[in-house]
Amino acid sequence: MQYYKKIRMKPWQEITHYAGFDWAKDHHAVLVVDARGTIVADFEFDHSLEGWQQFIERTSAWPGLAVAIETSQGAAVDQLLQHGYTIYPIHPVAAQSYRERKAPTGTKTDHLDAWGLADALRVDGQGWKSLQPMDPLTQKLRLLCRDEVMLIEQRTALANQLQQALSEYYPTALAAFDDWTDDFTWDFIVEFPTPQALVKAGKRRWEKFLHTHKLWRPQTAEKRLEIFSKADQFKASDPIIAAKSQLAVSLAKLLRTLGQQLKLYRKQIEALFDDHPDHDLFGSLPGAKKVLAPRLLAAIGADPGRYGSHDVLQCIAGTAPISYQSGKINKVHIRWACDKFMRATIHLWADSFRKASAWGQTYYQNKRAQGMSHACTLRCLGQRLLKIVFRMIASKTPYNAELHALNQKRHGSWILQLTTKPAPGICE
Repeated sequence: MQYYKKIRMKPWQEITHYAGFDWAKDHHAVLVVDARGTIVADFEFDHSLEGWQQFIERTSAWPGLAVAIETSQGAAVDQLLQHGYTIYPIHPVAAQSYRERKAPTGTKTDHLDAWGLADALRVDGQGWKSLQPMDPLTQKLRLLCRDEVMLIEQRTALANQLQQALSEYYPTALAAFDDWTDDFTWDFIVEFPTPQALVKAGKRRWEKFLHTHKLWRPQTAEKRLEIFSKADQFKASDPIIAAKSQLAVSLAKLLRTLGQQLKLYRKQIEALFDDHPDHDLFGSLPGAKKVLAPRLLAAIGADPGRYGSHDVLQCIAGTAPISYQSGKINKVHIRWACDKFMRATIHLWADSFRKASAWGQTYYQNKRAQGMSHACTLRCLGQRLLKIVFRMIASKTPYNAELHALNQKRHGSWILQLTTKPAPGICE
């Protein structure tokens, strides 16, 4: 990762040869063309130390080589960056079109994929943007945040499986607790795996469990104790209880382990975020807090040069819509081709932002009143927020609510007019 700091992407004027890189898990296909489109190299190599040494030797004759590849991350991209290659990522949909330009019949081979990428880079690449690697600290933060989200999705899946198993033999547990991503629910299943075990344990152990896990509340404790006392009055047959209780305990123990690892991830992420030079920048964003601020930094980064303008950032994040115009037809629809991690992060932040910002809530309510769905409204709000974030990272200035309000007033923003509109009187 530290090697990335030394990499200088070659400008287009220095590019003399163009490589199409069709990557796979265990091997890669490479085809190189010159400025006239003549194929000068066509080979495959294994994803191993010897294979990459072969790739470096075969391409060392062309110092002005650029590489087109159908991804912007992963092991192949990491190796290319470490060895100083200039990379041009291509979206899979575009890569398919470039291949079909070479083989309209629908023929698909690794050779055709690599050839299509190489020739597309030669013909159209002057308008493309080369991959700009993140600094090592941001890159590590991004990887940790993405992996944390993946583990959270795994936790959700396991929690859903646990609830399904409980619905078949242990409805009391489902009635007693609502959120099964909380670790005390998994401890409950391990300690009281069946309705009979729960009733046999008795009131003192129930109370001890609630106190130990800080769940004792005057308004809910008595109700939970009553639910526990009737646990064996509505139950499944013995074979179902025996089988499903074993599954439930297994899932609960898996969730325990996963929960512990998620805490370690969160601890590392917070430590990296605290050490990051742009901590105050993203930490100033309303609604971001401890969880979303590191993810926003990881998803967007702090280098405006990666995007060039806020419009590019909005497109990558998926908040900018796709336009479709043909004859008298003129419409827009959601942009699916985007950075999914960034889009999900912006969606969550927009929802938190509207709850922490007066103008954000006004904007949200106005769009909802116009008939927009919740998700569509958050995309529109995210579109505005990304423009603000881009200017923040470009000027290295933290978010200032008062300054933003002054800018809204200067431009005559309709949001500010609705936000400052006095509430109607009782008789109005």
